[in-house]
Amino acid sequence: MTNITRVKKRDSKKKRFSIIMFFFPLIIICALFMYGYLQYKGAFENSIKDSVLDRTEIEFTPVKSKDDKYNVLLLGIDARDEEKSRTDTIMIAQYNEQTKSTKIISIMRDSYVDIPDYGYNKINAAHAYGGVETLRKTLKVNFDLDVHYFAMVDFKSFSKVVDVAFPEGIEINVEKAMSKGINSTLTAGTHNLSGDQLLDYVRFRQDEESDFGRVRRQQEVLKVLSDEFSEINNVVKLPKVLGTITPHIKTNMKSSLLFSIGQSMLFEKGNDIESMRIPLEGTYTDERYEHAGLVLRIDLDENKKAIQSFLNE
Repeated sequence: MTNITRVKKRDSKKKRFSIIMFFFPLIIICALFMYGYLQYKGAFENSIKDSVLDRTEIEFTPVKSKDDKYNVLLLGIDARDEEKSRTDTIMIAQYNEQTKSTKIISIMRDSYVDIPDYGYNKINAAHAYGGVETLRKTLKVNFDLDVHYFAMVDFKSFSKVVDVAFPEGIEINVEKAMSKGINSTLTAGTHNLSGDQLLDYVRFRQDEESDFGRVRRQQEVLKVLSDEFSEINNVVKLPKVLGTITPHIKTNMKSSLLFSIGQSMLFEKGNDIESMRIPLEGTYTDERYEHAGLVLRIDLDENKKAIQSFLNE
């Protein structure tokens, strides 16, 4: 074999090696993309069978954000009831696109407020009266709070996502025995709770704390889940989690923004979610009205100032 032939063979091997090395990363990326797509598709198809959210369009007139902060109205719905029911959970999540941080405001559902066109009642009656749009107007009238997006979440998604992401459960210190008004029997102590048990934990309200304890536990579990999700492999888990929860969410957010907010809340390591409860301690009294029952008569001015300070600081 001549030297020229040897050189040509070496050059040919080098060229083949270079071509392989060039395409190898693309092959890996394509394989990961296909794996993620199949995980998402399988989870979506499995989850959509249980979704009972009405897919008709929801009336909602959003306000455009003037900066990089987006206020999202989060509504927890028990979809066994009609969607235009009293909302079990009312939260405002503010996502800061620049800092990739999230703040959460939980509004007590018994807060006595002025519902436009309907008069004073509990804030969770606003959704029953006129849907998401009436609740948006109620937040603006009482708290000068602009809402840019909404996300209605079926509670089924909560327990399903927990079971998908954490098959062994989430470790929670249950402060007391809980069974009344929920489907599980929870004993005091530290336990790994399944999705259904965790949902019962955050919905329990049959004690002296009533709705205040329920809101406190909701915010506690959000932070625990944020910490837990930041520890798991994003690439492996995220497509399956998104596929599981998507059929149980009704929103006007674009998929890209929904993805960014979800990733910020659940997958950003070290992301400390700031939270606030409305009404603030010392800014409300218990009152009873014939048309509304037992309500929280709140100092609107004090709570409005607190919200603006919390979101704009």
